[in-house]
Amino acid sequence: MTAPEVLNPAADTVASDGQRAAVPLRKQVRRLVMQLGPSRMAATILFLLVAMLIARFSWQMPLVDAAERALYDARATLMAPHVEQDKRIVLVTYNDETLFNTGIRSPLDRTLLATALGNLDQMGAKAIGIDIAFDSPRPDDDVLKAQLRAMKTPTWLAYAEQASNPNTIFYEQQKYLASYIADVRTDKTKPTSVLFRTDDDGVIRNWPDRPKGLPPLMSNALAPVDSAHADYRGNIRFLVPSRAAEGQEEPVFANIPIDTFALPMDAEMRAGFAELVKGRYVLIGGDIIDNDQFDTPLSSFPDAITGQHETMIGLEVHAHMLAQQLDKAWSRPIPGAALWLLAILIVLAGGLTSLIDMRARWVALAFLVQMAFFIAFPFWLQGRGVDTTTLPTFGWAIGWLFGYAAVGTAARTVGSRQRAFAQSALGKYLPADVAAQIMRDPDQLSLHGERRNIFCVFTDLEGFTKLSHATTPETVARLLNAYLDRLSDIVLAHGGTIDKFVGDAVVAFWGAPLARPDDGPQAAAAALAMYEAGEKFRVDLAEGVPPLGMTRVGLHVGDAIVGNFGGEGRIQYTALGDSMNTASRLEAANKGLKTGVLISAEATARSGRDDLVPMGRVTLRGRAQPVDVFTPRPDLTPEQRERIAALVAAHAAGDEKAYVTCATALTNEFGQDAAIMFLVKRMNDTNKGESYVLS
Repeated sequence: MTAPEVLNPAADTVASDGQRAAVPLRKQVRRLVMQLGPSRMAATILFLLVAMLIARFSWQMPLVDAAERALYDARATLMAPHVEQDKRIVLVTYNDETLFNTGIRSPLDRTLLATALGNLDQMGAKAIGIDIAFDSPRPDDDVLKAQLRAMKTPTWLAYAEQASNPNTIFYEQQKYLASYIADVRTDKTKPTSVLFRTDDDGVIRNWPDRPKGLPPLMSNALAPVDSAHADYRGNIRFLVPSRAAEGQEEPVFANIPIDTFALPMDAEMRAGFAELVKGRYVLIGGDIIDNDQFDTPLSSFPDAITGQHETMIGLEVHAHMLAQQLDKAWSRPIPGAALWLLAILIVLAGGLTSLIDMRARWVALAFLVQMAFFIAFPFWLQGRGVDTTTLPTFGWAIGWLFGYAAVGTAARTVGSRQRAFAQSALGKYLPADVAAQIMRDPDQLSLHGERRNIFCVFTDLEGFTKLSHATTPETVARLLNAYLDRLSDIVLAHGGTIDKFVGDAVVAFWGAPLARPDDGPQAAAAALAMYEAGEKFRVDLAEGVPPLGMTRVGLHVGDAIVGNFGGEGRIQYTALGDSMNTASRLEAANKGLKTGVLISAEATARSGRDDLVPMGRVTLRGRAQPVDVFTPRPDLTPEQRERIAALVAAHAAGDEKAYVTCATALTNEFGQDAAIMFLVKRMNDTNKGESYVLS
């Protein structure tokens, strides 16, 4: 087969020495515009306009917006400032230990809070923000109210309303909260809004709006904010701790349990604790598991120390916002005109790249330079303090691709005998996942094989040969196609590759051409699902159709040679080797062992299933080496499966007393279960550790 030809009307200049000379890009564009007909020109312009809209408005487009958010989270995390502990802000929290000690979970213990506030009020805190909504009564309300009225330190109490935050407070709670705050309000004790806004994916990325009628936002209330940013709606600057030696690090904000300040204190004790809060902004709230936890951009990536995707308590989000306000670290928005200009330039860059008529290395260099821009430029802007929550970086990539495709399609007609051969072969011989791989790399149609560790499944439908002699060919074809469709769908749904159909038998494998971590569990699940689908199929047979037997399934894992075999004119992607033969013999062994599914010990170890029971040691037909086999029994309880396993273990160990006890119990319990009863019989007919030889 010759190499495919690529016809390019914009690249037909030939140099005198026989080498194709590069056509200037300006000349190519002019020629392209002249040669395009009206309909193709209109379609190309329309496609370019769509590309520009995507490159400009991808943050507002379904599905694409999820990618934009993920990319922003990566920028916000990787470019987040690494800081030492902020000595201006301290968190004082109710934690789970506090709740355990007080025995009060909700509403939180207000006597404890009143005592802590009394002590904090005399320790010189700059201001106190309380992120606890007093929206329901408690017996100790009067104690806390008296303390709140007596506060000398500016103290701000959380307030929320149903209109702006309907998911967290209902009307009666709001009424009680408003009356509570009105009852304690003084020149020093005032309400503050604790409103947050999350994006559609539940992640906090930006400062919230300030609805009319709400008191000032907690960050704005605690510390002065310049008028230019009093309604700032840009991104929150999240901070991360500086990395210390040996993985140790201090959190960005000190978090002190409220119990520390809730002890009866004299002046001397208060002086000892004062250094923890003096001159600082004190934020009081909950640090409780599964309560008031929020996802932030930092949650998208595992923590370097814990390895977990860490959420952040609402109190800490307020602390990050307050620190950003104190540092005047307001991100600068990107003007809409600049976003439009970038979108247009990027789409044009994609279109012009498709017209580059130079050596391959220069085309590759131009492509790499543009890709580097897409990757690096947004991170550079993030690091320079620009708000990139509206930067359509994923939209740029799509817009560039659309521009490349639109202009490239208009400028070239692509013909390829190799591609035609690949498409023909894909449609006739190869499964879907192999087809996708071949489409990416047609050279993989070359006849070669590779050794892979795969999970092999064989099935067989008992009684189909008899049925084929007892009914019309049309009925046989209809039933067989319906049956194979069911089993094929199960293989593909579980990520398997269909090798072949042999009459009513299905041969499939997992682990090639693409290996996945869950190949074992998926293959085992598919084996059981195919058996169950076969049982349902024979129950659903129409009246007058001769009955069918069960679908028998065998599963084994081992090495095989996998590849395209069959010659130049006809190929089949298949697997060859002893592991395939073992799976076939396991399928056949079901008949002798009165089971529906048999799985080898090797496949069992990697199946990830806990419903498999041992069916003893057998010697498969045509084999000398015995194998231990298992069958899935999700219909049994764990205790029943343990009793069956105990029988097999007692036989293998030669423990006659334990074996007799187990055999007697199983006989009484499973007298109607053919597979279990035959297992007991086989054990009775063999000595310690002997295998049952299948004829």
